[in-house]
Amino acid sequence: MNLAHRVCCRSRIWRAHVDDVLPWALEGVALEAATVLELGPGPGLTTDWLLPRVGSLTCVEYDASAAAALAQRSPGVEVHHGDATALPFGAGSFDAVVCFTMLHHLPSSAAQDRLYAEAARVLRPGGVFAGSDSRGGPLFALVHLGDTYTPVDRERLPGRLRAAGFPGGGVDTRRDSFRFRAQLSSR
Repeated sequence: MNLAHRVCCRSRIWRAHVDDVLPWALEGVALEAATVLELGPGPGLTTDWLLPRVGSLTCVEYDASAAAALAQRSPGVEVHHGDATALPFGAGSFDAVVCFTMLHHLPSSAAQDRLYAEAARVLRPGGVFAGSDSRGGPLFALVHLGDTYTPVDRERLPGRLRAAGFPGGGVDTRRDSFRFRAQLSSR
């Protein structure tokens, strides 16, 4: 992430955004006793929101310094420095996989598709993949100058989730964000 992101994602403004978006993004997802994997938590404001609401929480963060800082300040969270497109967990390890405002930081649509497939692989039967991202636009693109920026095509996302192994997936939008949800079959 560029400097603007590093500052923004630690700010009170971003915390207010998290407090607004995460309840909407996870509406109806049962997390209370769930083993949850969060992908790309960055500095961990989303992790802070999730931790008191889940059974157990594991995070995978690509940036080594962000992963180390999150592990140090969040002893109740299992933090891994790693790549969300090649997860270090066995098949069927989690009840839910979540990610928030990070998909657009992957270098390509193909990398996003690998993340979706990995989410499906590490979920237990009946498990849920859910999250949110920004809707994009000219100002959002401007904030990403000098940064990786691959907007998610919301119209194609349900089909991409099906191709990754989810029987179906849904996308809803609001003013500046979209949320998605896909669930594996219970078998």
